[in-house]
Amino acid sequence: MNIFQLLDNSARRYGTIGAVYRGGDLILGFDRLRERALLLAAKLGRYGRPGDRVMIASKNRPEIIEIMFGIWAAGMVAVPMNAKLHAREMADIAADCSPVLILASPPIARDLGPFFGAMPLIEIGGASYDAMMEGEGGAAADVRPDDLAWLFYTSGTTGRSKGAMLTHRNLMAMTIAHRADFDPVRSGSSLIHAAPMSHGSGLYMLPYIAGGARQVIPASGAFDAADFLELCKVHPRVAAFLAPTMVQRLRLEREASGVVPENLHLIIYGGGPMYVSELRRSLAAFGQNFAQLYGQGEAPMTITGLRREDHATDDESILGSVGWPRSGVEVAVVDADGQALPPGAIGEIICRGDVVMAGYWKNPAATADALRDGWLRTGDMGSFDEKGCLTLRDRSKDVIISGGTNIYPREVEEALLAHPDVAEAAVIGEPDEEWGENVVAYVVAVPGRSIDLTSLDAHCLDRIARFKRPKKYRILPELPKSSYGKVLKRELAEPGTDIPR
Repeated sequence: MNIFQLLDNSARRYGTIGAVYRGGDLILGFDRLRERALLLAAKLGRYGRPGDRVMIASKNRPEIIEIMFGIWAAGMVAVPMNAKLHAREMADIAADCSPVLILASPPIARDLGPFFGAMPLIEIGGASYDAMMEGEGGAAADVRPDDLAWLFYTSGTTGRSKGAMLTHRNLMAMTIAHRADFDPVRSGSSLIHAAPMSHGSGLYMLPYIAGGARQVIPASGAFDAADFLELCKVHPRVAAFLAPTMVQRLRLEREASGVVPENLHLIIYGGGPMYVSELRRSLAAFGQNFAQLYGQGEAPMTITGLRREDHATDDESILGSVGWPRSGVEVAVVDADGQALPPGAIGEIICRGDVVMAGYWKNPAATADALRDGWLRTGDMGSFDEKGCLTLRDRSKDVIISGGTNIYPREVEEALLAHPDVAEAAVIGEPDEEWGENVVAYVVAVPGRSIDLTSLDAHCLDRIARFKRPKKYRILPELPKSSYGKVLKRELAEPGTDIPR
């Protein structure tokens, strides 16, 4: 059960029908997309064998689609990277998964050079990449359902990246659940990749390829609300995965410009908190064209959700929830001993089903902690109501979600503590109407020294991704601590000092 068969079947059925677009321009039909994926698969065989990893470091580009399916046709494992990561962070992930090849877009390819040494690297769109599309392709590799297809790198509470091992079975279960629950997908539909294809939007490539839908990559490769609304005029029956902050920006642009996205079919939102007040405004602006997902990299896009029809309510307990269990997924709320809790009781959310990962790459301790008796321990706290609707209550993992992206305080704290003038650091999330949460850092100076915040900000930029660095800093004489010496982050609630951007 090679996930490549989704493209293979659609190519046979839909032939020259448009499959990949850059903005409004047709790039490839389904038949040509399949041909290029098989050509790429043949060349990948020169670098490694089935089961080997191929790393992708790129912002959204049309080539990502043929690369992903080429990797699967070769029986290899795709390792897409968040394009916003620092080259040093990408190098750490490469050291963990040992890719046989890195495919990177400019200028990321140039940035990676000092960190990757002699590791094979091909620039997407360059001459070496074009040469991979020459010659003849072959047949797709035979793989087993439980062979790896995607290493989805997520972080634990320490911030150290962990590779969630997603199999062909996992990705097929996600694909089927999406088409069963949210959107049946048919030819004549479109998926706009406004969010990063290294994460949720790229995962949703699968059900839309399977249904014969267009894959539309904005010409800029990034989300722009005005451009998104224009693309809704060009392409039919548009769907997209957006973080709540992106939904808000789209709504504000719709209200300011008066542009009506006539072909908007479905916005699937997730990856962070969607406040009920914003959801109501967005429903008023775009109509009942929304579905919500709750998932994790360990159970990609598929734990619970709210369907389009679930949004036709004034019941805030539903609009403020994460909905009902998805097709093929069993969800429970349990206490510390793993015993199921009754409706209304708050406990840890756990789930099981074919969508749940096989484990963490080369990390048996983390795997044993996350997968127990066949259940995935999500680390999230929640409760069911009497109708089986799930509401998230808190996060047991020390995570900040900003713009739909997870940021783990410890990795930011470690970057801060590497500064010679910083003796102590603590990082928390602060609620923000636009981003969901902002990163706020509290720092204590080394005795006899002072901290220049502008210098500290530049120091962070040199070590971690831009989106992870603090939005606000506050210098304290000491951090509040318990009698055991533990930092009391709940007491770090005073306003921070903005750093000019």
